[in-house]
Amino acid sequence: MLTVFSENHRLHHGCELKDGAVTPSFESPQRAETVLARVKSAGLGDVISAQAFDRACYVAAHSERYVAFLENAWAEWTATGKTHDALPLVWPVRDLAIDRERGFIDGKLGFYAMDAGAPITGGTWEAVRSSADVALTGIQRVIDGAPSAFALCRPPGHHAAREYMGGYCYLNNAAIASERCLSQGAKRVAVLDVDFHHGNGTQNIFYDRPDVFFASLHGDPDVSYPYFSGFEHERGEGFTVNYPLARGTAWASYRQALTDALIRIVAYKPDFLVISLGVDTFEDDPISHFKLTSEDFLRLGADIAGAGIATLFVMEGGYMVDEIGINAVNTLQGFEGGR
Repeated sequence: MLTVFSENHRLHHGCELKDGAVTPSFESPQRAETVLARVKSAGLGDVISAQAFDRACYVAAHSERYVAFLENAWAEWTATGKTHDALPLVWPVRDLAIDRERGFIDGKLGFYAMDAGAPITGGTWEAVRSSADVALTGIQRVIDGAPSAFALCRPPGHHAAREYMGGYCYLNNAAIASERCLSQGAKRVAVLDVDFHHGNGTQNIFYDRPDVFFASLHGDPDVSYPYFSGFEHERGEGFTVNYPLARGTAWASYRQALTDALIRIVAYKPDFLVISLGVDTFEDDPISHFKLTSEDFLRLGADIAGAGIATLFVMEGGYMVDEIGINAVNTLQGFEGGR
């Protein structure tokens, strides 16, 4: 399987506000490097660099003003004399909800963020733009006839909605890839999110759309980030399905939900399948609470292959750095073995 990668991911690594403390982000450059090393040592296939795409491809999934914010946020932040990472100061909560962008960077950061887990640094825009290009390069190969590809994206993307960042995510790589399929003539695309955390951003972008089917398997939002989305009743126009799963979910229960999701996806008859591949469902992941083993990821890949759909895998979460490469590549090898 072809892997697409960009060294520009190293330009971004910031801090986050988590558990009441500002600390270096769990979402570190080591994640992508560990996965890439495993891709190479396992002989998964060729590794190519991302090609550059027009920013219109990002705006297809987001909005012009949000993309412009990401492009300019660091310059606006440093113009105030600050040189440390930019994090929001205030959010427009329920009784303050508005739809007008603020004029000052502190207001913009809160307006375009869902949490304090997506810092803006000097290299953030170049890293996130390149991450989206990784997904676009991968999906273009699949559109052109490859049965599958792996977009080794970093930063990840599935928490990024049409107009907000959060959860380490800025541009929604899976959504951008899906929009590329549609712009190139596809009638229907399915997105299957197997990250431990609900893909709230992807759901937000496609919630009212019949041309993209979205399915997400994730920790129950009553007790798991992002807390405010991913409940079973969230169905959109009937093309969204959520599988909130309990603490301690292991492969047997997980596979039941996966099987149901894949049945629904096959029935939808998409031209392409995009997988938001988070491997933070692993039993030892430090910020999750499922119990999948490394061997289970082989089974995960094989089950996805059984759908028989041209597939792009887009890297999302996974924070047990010693195992993230094994689990990601096991999924891809399981897919290749299951075709």
